[in-house]
Amino acid sequence: MSQKFAVPALVTLALAVAAHASAQSLAAAQALYDQGKWQEAATAAAALKTSAGYALAAEATTAGAGISPESAKKALFQKAQDYARQAIEADKNNADAYFELARAQGRLAQYSGILNSLGLAGDMKKNLDMAIKLKPNMASAYVALGLWHANLVAKGTVATLATGAKKNQIVPNFEKAISLEPDKAIHRIEYANALLLQGNKAAARTQLEKAVSLPAETFWEKRDLEQARKTLAGL
Repeated sequence: MSQKFAVPALVTLALAVAAHASAQSLAAAQALYDQGKWQEAATAAAALKTSAGYALAAEATTAGAGISPESAKKALFQKAQDYARQAIEADKNNADAYFELARAQGRLAQYSGILNSLGLAGDMKKNLDMAIKLKPNMASAYVALGLWHANLVAKGTVATLATGAKKNQIVPNFEKAISLEPDKAIHRIEYANALLLQGNKAAARTQLEKAVSLPAETFWEKRDLEQARKTLAGL
């Protein structure tokens, strides 16, 4: 190899090796998350200092908050929000980053006053819209939009007027998500939750019955199905 081309070739090789190592590290963090080791997963993913890493750290932290003591939840949702913002800063075209920011904001809204909650709802909608703009087939974003409309409609006229939430947008978003990923139980479980908010127990039961028939592989999927079975038993 001539000296003229040696340096560029070495740089290309080094970049390829670094990219491969980063991908392996991200996969390792994802494996930890799938096992339910959310704290280790978030730490490992954030340490990569990449957009994908920060997005995974946000996802793991939000999920972890869901199984943490009540006193710790708000701080964890705020941390997840911070991770998601770092992911966006690292790559403004990362749809997952906007989705994770929206998800963290949605959870955080539960711990805010009505005015702050409605403000977060507005930001959440913008981030979900951006996620879908960047990745039109992101099923999870349509689920989140369906829940966004359902939760705000359930809060009444003040919430719908302030945010633009509409009852007729609930079903289409969930149906879109399920058409994209029909074998994803969590989509049907969240659909059932939205239907229950509207008082439609029969339709919710149908979605839950389908959900519990689907496979669950990760710690989180198994946990979701366990909760779905409990909800179904109570209907």
